[in-house]
Amino acid sequence: MRYEGPIYRPPSEADSLLIQATVGCPHNKCTFCMIYKNGPRFRIRPVPDIMEDMDSASKSYGSNVKTLFFPAGNTIAMKTDDLAAICIYARKVFPHLERITVYGSSQYIHKKGRDGLNQLAEAGLNRIHVGLESGNDDVLRHVKKGVDAKRQIEAGQWVVAAGIELSLYVVLGLGGEVLTDSHADSTANALNQINPDFIRLRTFVPKTNTPILDEIESGKFKMLGPHGIIKETQRLVRQLKVTSYLASDHYTNYIDLHGRLPESQSKILEQIKAAAQLPESQFRPFFIGDQ
Repeated sequence: MRYEGPIYRPPSEADSLLIQATVGCPHNKCTFCMIYKNGPRFRIRPVPDIMEDMDSASKSYGSNVKTLFFPAGNTIAMKTDDLAAICIYARKVFPHLERITVYGSSQYIHKKGRDGLNQLAEAGLNRIHVGLESGNDDVLRHVKKGVDAKRQIEAGQWVVAAGIELSLYVVLGLGGEVLTDSHADSTANALNQINPDFIRLRTFVPKTNTPILDEIESGKFKMLGPHGIIKETQRLVRQLKVTSYLASDHYTNYIDLHGRLPESQSKILEQIKAAAQLPESQFRPFFIGDQ
């Protein structure tokens, strides 16, 4: 098996076989992300090469492979026919395969349209991990996400309608002090309209060599401290009217929140309320400049 450039996968794909389908990220302009900034430029690997790697993995792992993840940063950007082809091939090569997953940004999902997503579902694509980040257009513009809330909502709705599991990531604190309320409100609205299978919380931590870190150091962007993040989380969760599973499965978060909504909503809000009573000194440093 061959790998090129940074290879990342979601925590929930820890046990998945990783077969690289794309290299880098086709957008690669988000001001808070440094993963692919210094790596190779985006390209899509040839389908025969991807299939060869699956053949190689089959010889080593074969019947033990139950979940498969196709890195890198935006594999949904592949041509629909090609992505469908490697999904179909994976089902042939790995007899006990239960799930095939990719990363995909909303703008590239949106380009697929309903028909393209239906084709991928039929080919065996089970789950897409999407960095929603925010449902607020001001926040999305500021971080140069390359998509607006309307297209994010439509893309999410189309994924759900196609029967593909949707795992959406929200970055708490991405609006800073100025946009915290509108970030929470608009994001809750987007999530309510999409009703994804999973809502995964992340807390904004500035990364080295990113434009947004420069804004923080110059004082242009004011980060939220632990109490600010907790307040924003409370405002977001209170407004959710979804049947999603909420998880804060990441080292950046201040609170470990997990539960199916709406059943666990009251319990989660109680956890948030209790955390808000703790002094900020009991949480990790909110600014970690060398990450």
